[in-house]
Amino acid sequence: MTLDQFVAWLVSSEWDDRQNRAVERAIKSASFRYKASVEAIDFSIERGLDKNLILRLAELGFIGEHKDLFITGSTGTGKSYLATAIGYQACHKGYKVLYANTSRLMGLLKMAKAKGTILQELKKIERIDLLILDDFGIQPFDTPARMNLLDVIEDRHGKKSTLITSQIPVEDWYDIIGEKTIADAVLDRIVHQALRVELFGDSLRKNKK
Repeated sequence: MTLDQFVAWLVSSEWDDRQNRAVERAIKSASFRYKASVEAIDFSIERGLDKNLILRLAELGFIGEHKDLFITGSTGTGKSYLATAIGYQACHKGYKVLYANTSRLMGLLKMAKAKGTILQELKKIERIDLLILDDFGIQPFDTPARMNLLDVIEDRHGKKSTLITSQIPVEDWYDIIGEKTIADAVLDRIVHQALRVELFGDSLRKNKK
C-alpha cells in the first residue's frame, strides 16, 4: 500500500465511522420499540403485501416528496414492523425519524400544554422528516387530542412525511377523530395524496404459535 493509498484508507475509515455513529444516534433518537429491517420482511405469507411496492417505498422517495403513508390492517398483520423497517431505512439514509404510539404522543402533548411547553414540542415534531404514528385510532380522540393532532398534521402538511399505522380502515377515521370540523381539517390534509398499504389475513403472532 502506497502512502497515498494509506491516507485515502484512513480518510475513508474516518468517514465510515462518523456515518455509523450518526446512524446510531438517529436510531436512538427515533425511539423505536424494536429493531426491524426491510430485508427481514417475510413476503411469503399471504397478507396482501406487494413486494415491489414495499421495495419502492424503502427507496424513501415519498419522504423527499413530502408525501404521507398509511399502513392499515387487522391486528398482528405486521403493520408496526413494516413501519419500523421503513423508519430504520430512513435513519440509515440520514433522515430524522420519530416513532410514537399515537395515544401516548397526544397525551405527552396534552401534558406539554399544561406545562406551557407545547409550542416547543410541536416545533420539534415539525422538524422530523418522518413521523411514525403507530396504532392510530386505538383510543378515541378527546378534544385536546383532536386539537393536538390537527396542530401536528397542519405543521407538517406539504413539508414533511407522516406514516400512520391503524387497525381502523381509512374511511372510518372521520368517526374516530370526531368533531366534524377538526376531522375534516385533519383528513383533508393527509388522505388525498397519501400512499397506502392495506394488509389482511390472520395474525402473524397466531401463526407463530
